[in-house]
Amino acid sequence: MSLRIEKRLQERRSLLFIVPIVSLIVAHLVIVLLLLATGHPPVTTFRRLFDAAFLADGALTTTLISATPLAFTGLAAAVAFRMRLFNIGAEGQLYFGAIGSAGVALALGERSSVVVIVGMIIGGALLGAAWGAIPGLLRAFLHTNEIITSLMLNYVAGLVITYLIFDSQSYWRDDSATGQLFPQGKPLPDSATWPTIGIGSVDVPLGFVVAIVVATVAWVLYSRTRFGFEAQVIGDSPRAARYAGMRTRRKIVAIMCLSGAIAGIGGASQNGDFRHVLDPRGLQQASYGYAGIVVAALARYNPFAVVLVAFLIGGLQNAGYALQGADFPSGLVGVMQGLILFAMLGGELLVRYRVRFVRSTRPGTPAIEVRP
Repeated sequence: MSLRIEKRLQERRSLLFIVPIVSLIVAHLVIVLLLLATGHPPVTTFRRLFDAAFLADGALTTTLISATPLAFTGLAAAVAFRMRLFNIGAEGQLYFGAIGSAGVALALGERSSVVVIVGMIIGGALLGAAWGAIPGLLRAFLHTNEIITSLMLNYVAGLVITYLIFDSQSYWRDDSATGQLFPQGKPLPDSATWPTIGIGSVDVPLGFVVAIVVATVAWVLYSRTRFGFEAQVIGDSPRAARYAGMRTRRKIVAIMCLSGAIAGIGGASQNGDFRHVLDPRGLQQASYGYAGIVVAALARYNPFAVVLVAFLIGGLQNAGYALQGADFPSGLVGVMQGLILFAMLGGELLVRYRVRFVRSTRPGTPAIEVRP
């Protein structure tokens, strides 16, 4: 008996709903076994998990805070992946977006909050797009693998943002006496603080609202414009696109710039919504760009689904922090989160591929296929 994995000639729509549900069920069954083995009651643990993510006082607000950067980096990955461009560089593009937005906020000072916030979004988008254009140009004109170049540029971006605060007397570094002893970024002016939108007892960060707007624009761009149609044709069949006269090089660079701009706005949101200072260590420890790839994959590159998945994963992360304690180690929380994500991503295999078991027979006779 041997196993074969074959690509489906036609994806069944029912599997798009069945597989994620079954994947979640399987993940939770494994988690139940894990909790029983470690002496934790599953029902109580799941109730605490759900309450900490969505029902407790302030839980939804904290979940939205965790979801906001994931939504931006997930959208950045999804926009590129839909054209079969694998932008792994949202992490570095987010760093440059944070640099650009912080620079604009410091330059504008105490001007009108509307002017400063719009300037931060534009500054973050421009620097993020510029950083995303590098792997785009290398792919378009030198046929360099964008996976490698965008990934390596993450480390370069990390070194740049660290240099600006810890290894130089740059414009972004605090030049006060405290800043000289303990390197840190200059505090952003009060006008650079992004407001929250109160909905009942929930405070929605402005960045999350911007992420929804970006998702809407991305959906319209891909489903209602010629640009989006050509991008999908180029991704599906580059030869057919060239035969039809589509400018593939321009589209590659444009899509990578768009992806970088979205990640850059995520960096601006980090400064305006949460940190209020250029924080190299905090941004690098969070690894939002890499988590965004998982978000985009789980959402199947649908912009609106990216926002929803980011919200759910943000809730999972928030609940994980709440569960940690003397009776519930952080390692166990990480394993639970990993099991859910692994099951969801693994289930995608069954959407695009089918599994066949081939029963071996006597030598010289054809094999018998057994379809599950």
